[in-house]
Amino acid sequence: MILQLHAALRERIRTRLVELYGLDAAGVPDIAIQYPPNRDLGDLAVTVAFELARILRKAPRVIAQELADALGPLDGVARAAATPAGYLNIHLDRAAHLRRVLGGPRAAPPGGDSEKTIVEHTAINPNKAAHIGHLRNAALGDTLVRLLRFRDCPVETQNYIDDTGVQVADIIVGFQQLEDRTPEQIRELAGQPRFDYYCWDLYARVTAWYEADNGRLAARARMLRDLEHGGNANAATARFVADRIVRLHLATMDRLNVEYDLLSWEGDILRLDFWATAFDVLKAAGAVTYQPDGPQAGCWVMPIDPEAGADAAGDAEARWKVIVRSDGTVTYVGKDIAYQLWKFGLLDKDFQYGPHGSQRSGRPLWTTRQDAPDDPGEIPPAPRFGHARAVYNVIDTRQSYLQQLLKQSLAAIGHATEAERSFHYSYEMVALSHATARALGYDTSAESDRPFVEVSGRRGQGVKADDLLDRMVAAARAEVRARNAELPAEAADRTAAMIATAAVRYFMVKYTRNKVIAFDIDEALSFEGESGPYLQYAAVRAGNILGKLQARDGTDEAAITAALEALPAEALAEAGGSDLWALVLEASRLDEIAEQAVRTLELSVLAKYAFGLAQAFNTFYHRYPVIAEERRDVRLWRAAAVVHVRRQLTRALELMGCEVPARM
Repeated sequence: MILQLHAALRERIRTRLVELYGLDAAGVPDIAIQYPPNRDLGDLAVTVAFELARILRKAPRVIAQELADALGPLDGVARAAATPAGYLNIHLDRAAHLRRVLGGPRAAPPGGDSEKTIVEHTAINPNKAAHIGHLRNAALGDTLVRLLRFRDCPVETQNYIDDTGVQVADIIVGFQQLEDRTPEQIRELAGQPRFDYYCWDLYARVTAWYEADNGRLAARARMLRDLEHGGNANAATARFVADRIVRLHLATMDRLNVEYDLLSWEGDILRLDFWATAFDVLKAAGAVTYQPDGPQAGCWVMPIDPEAGADAAGDAEARWKVIVRSDGTVTYVGKDIAYQLWKFGLLDKDFQYGPHGSQRSGRPLWTTRQDAPDDPGEIPPAPRFGHARAVYNVIDTRQSYLQQLLKQSLAAIGHATEAERSFHYSYEMVALSHATARALGYDTSAESDRPFVEVSGRRGQGVKADDLLDRMVAAARAEVRARNAELPAEAADRTAAMIATAAVRYFMVKYTRNKVIAFDIDEALSFEGESGPYLQYAAVRAGNILGKLQARDGTDEAAITAALEALPAEALAEAGGSDLWALVLEASRLDEIAEQAVRTLELSVLAKYAFGLAQAFNTFYHRYPVIAEERRDVRLWRAAAVVHVRRQLTRALELMGCEVPARM
């Protein structure tokens, strides 16, 4: 929408600067474009005259005036004017702009990468049910994916499955030591509903079992070795358990409209010698060293760059990170290094792949394998996974120093470019508001002096994602039925699910990612406050206006768009003047906001933008009626603004994984 105009304006100004002042094209400063505080002053403000004043030894106002005089006609621009302060203010052709944004397909924003980007997110340990913190990870990761695709960037979405780590080992230890279950009994249990809930409780029990006697940790160490080496009954049971829980995780994420391209299994990284190959490369480059004595005797370690911070134990004086333990098992940092190398296509190895079923949108989901299928002809060829230009790892802020180690390891073996293109999308934890914690059955008296209530999945004191979603859907359904008593039950259920999804996803995105958030059910579900349902309600209201117009006059969106060509531009001013135009221009900025969100990795700007647009529309709607307007040309210009806002608000919600129901 607006970015194409920005790009054309920058190019014209750059050309004129070279012509007017003989500047070298490469030496022209960046041309910043701002928005004046008042639409009467102009729609865009260019500040380049201030940057050139010292170079050209001219006053900014003189440079701005010379640029205004030389700019010439530009599609979409009505006129340019210099201000006494030195700004070059650009006034857009309002009627032409509204006709253009309604009349054609969305053009790709400038600046999108043509090479693949990998986004890895969710990555829930496959040992128990997903919890509320995982919802923030998935909401942020999926929104980032959607934003990148909106910019026409090819994206591969990966979900990393840690099936050989401590958490899975603990679950198998729990089945064996606490419940004395055989592999066959575990498989039978895994077929029952909510197996992930059962494992949630078992994980808390085995944690307490370890704490009662540290000597029991030897059982964990033995299990970890079995899982890492593979080819034994424990490894087979662990893979089966992890697979069943991952399927339940996928069902949970499906409720939030989250999809993936590839499930990457840690066990496959080990069995296919990804780590062995990466280990040889790290040793050859001197990036890891063997410790013959001392507290880390027998371990292979990596020196910690001071910028990476403390180690996992929080010891700020720590200088080394263990990559391979003294018993030969690999820490998850080592596996992550191998995986990161594969993502960039830096390992001379690849997985086997197999289909894992289709998803809600019809998008296929693939999974890594250790061996080829028995009959490869029965499945379509897999896409070319990996080989990315850039990689975003979405994981909470507690993993910051480990993510820094990934970058450090890449640089240490000669891949500085890939290190720079490795991005850690970090975020803070999710807690509960006191009201929500009490509603979910928690005693909050011990934390009454804190603004939120922390939860712990390790101790079983967490909020399961499905429990939260069930409660949100039930509350939304009650609201929908109260407002639409005649709505059939199936339609009410669909609407309630859409509202609950928008409530959760918007809440997870609207805060800056470095902020601990206290999730509150009532705030998230509010139809009046800064919430997903408020945005949905604004889009539904816009749809209702257009629906009533079509029912009365037979004028649908296509007819409105077609009518604009013959409408007098003067009637646009009468339809709402600067208020209508400010709304249209703000709606046109979605591509600019999406670009800003990706560039800064601060997705809350998208949520704030959408909320502001919904507020502006609601204000406009009350001041400038559409259906009740008697003048046809004024009515159609207003209707065109409603069409534009509804489309853009719907797109903004889609970028956050939210749908707009037909009724609310």
